[in-house]
Amino acid sequence: MRRRTIMWNRKEVKEKGKANFKKNYGRSVLVALIYSIFFISTSSISSKTSAEQLQNNLETNPDFVYIFMATMAVLSALICIMTILDIFLLNPLEVGCMRFFLKNQDVEGDFGELGFAYKNNYLNSVLALFLRSIIVSIFFFLLVIPGWILTYSYRMVPFILADDPNVSAIDALKRSRAMMKGHKWNAFVYDLSFIGWFFLSFITLGIVGIFYVNPYKHNADAALYQAIRG
Repeated sequence: MRRRTIMWNRKEVKEKGKANFKKNYGRSVLVALIYSIFFISTSSISSKTSAEQLQNNLETNPDFVYIFMATMAVLSALICIMTILDIFLLNPLEVGCMRFFLKNQDVEGDFGELGFAYKNNYLNSVLALFLRSIIVSIFFFLLVIPGWILTYSYRMVPFILADDPNVSAIDALKRSRAMMKGHKWNAFVYDLSFIGWFFLSFITLGIVGIFYVNPYKHNADAALYQAIRG
């Protein structure tokens, strides 16, 4: 049986998200801040060193190769640790954050929702978001556009896991793809409609983002999920 495509209005979704953000302002700001600290700040740190620079360092400092190898070993260990933390700690936290914003659409969300995924089908959340990351990363590596398309196809996975703790990892991925069928372009345009807010956040060194844009966007994303889910 084919899933009926549900129509939604971008303006109404954003207005609902804004209203629910304002009704629970303090908690929305704190949860969005927690999300930002744990996810945005975990971006990888890359080091760009040309072959010529390496050669010069090696000629001027014979011990450079050993220092370089030791540094790379430490960085590799840190990357492994961060990857493990991301899979087993941060992915379930993402579900908990989305659970908060989802609940906040109907009642005032509570901080206790952040621990939701750790207490409800924990491994499903871990596996579903791990698989999502692997699939999207592979397609981004091969071709950028298919990677972006899959990003939107699996956009709703955290909300689905937050909404239904009994859903399996594979079913969460399938359900997200089914939900986003016919909605990916509109969801992309919806995201673009926040670009002015993100620019304002940028020029205020993130202050507007912390206290307004980020919690507003997360609440609106939860409202979008509800609109598409029907």
